[in-house]
Amino acid sequence: MYEDIGYDVEDGVATLTIDRPDVKNAFREATLDELNDAVRRADEDEGVYALVLTGAGDAFCAGADVRSMPDWSDGSKEAYAGFLWKAQNVVRQLRSIEIPAVAAVAGPAIGAGCDFALGCDLRVVDPDVKLRQGFVKVGLVPGDGGAWLLPKLIGESKAREYLLTGRDITADDAVDLGLAVDVDEEPLDGAYELVDELLDNPAHAVRRTKALIDPSLSFEEYCERAIEYQWECVNDEEHEEAVAAFGERREPEYDRDYS
Repeated sequence: MYEDIGYDVEDGVATLTIDRPDVKNAFREATLDELNDAVRRADEDEGVYALVLTGAGDAFCAGADVRSMPDWSDGSKEAYAGFLWKAQNVVRQLRSIEIPAVAAVAGPAIGAGCDFALGCDLRVVDPDVKLRQGFVKVGLVPGDGGAWLLPKLIGESKAREYLLTGRDITADDAVDLGLAVDVDEEPLDGAYELVDELLDNPAHAVRRTKALIDPSLSFEEYCERAIEYQWECVNDEEHEEAVAAFGERREPEYDRDYS
């Protein structure tokens, strides 16, 4: 179905793999089209309960493949905006889809590649990871969301350090800053373990909790939304099963039709 990415679904988990290892999974415009389609597809599949985003080989995503980029100086602003929007929309979708998204990050995750990882809800990294907002190094700004995401994830002062210098965020830094849940020699395995933990919880509650994590909401807006979501959860069969299992000191058994 796709040329630049892999898309596999097993036991309720959709795995999206950026599959251009010969260029460290750097993306071209077709890659962005496929990523946007695959993220949307996973979220619309009723049998998918979580998404894992990773890269083939020894890299997550080295950013844009400059060899496949047109000479934007000879093009129009509108054409460039359209290309940039596609990269932004990968991040936008990862943040807005209902199902949780986990990034398994090995090696370099640079520029927009870093933003794809930051757009996920959780991250597991390998010891050699390099999360880099390196736009300033090549005379650009973080056009894909990095200067909006990073301050919210690690605080404004520390984010300014990485954004303005282009320094790498190492594996230890990522854990210390709260960007990564864990460092794992096999981050994909670690991501699946994390997803298993998410799937142990009632799915609707996980989805609605993700939707509540919205810093743009005022407290009153949050409370209003929480009332609606809590009422949905109170009337959810998995909530009833989770409460019953807790009272009976057993593991819950959810009736799910996994893809």
